[in-house]
Amino acid sequence: MEKNVFTVNGMKCVHCKANVESAIRALSGVVSAEASLENKNVTVEYDAPIVNPETIKTAVEASGRYEMEL
Repeated sequence: MEKNVFTVNGMKCVHCKANVESAIRALSGVVSAEASLENKNVTVEYDAPIVNPETIKTAVEASGRYEMEL
């Protein structure tokens, strides 16, 4: 398992936070996702052979007006 913190720009409210977390948790191989509005980031624990940061980034950016930095 890997655990990384990614910066996510565009999260402004609790709905945004929930939207980003849901998009990431829906991916196969993701164990957990916890977004922080205060820190403008999301902490993701995932199984690297199944899912990678690029896939996570694509899911986040497709879920709304968010931009995730790798």
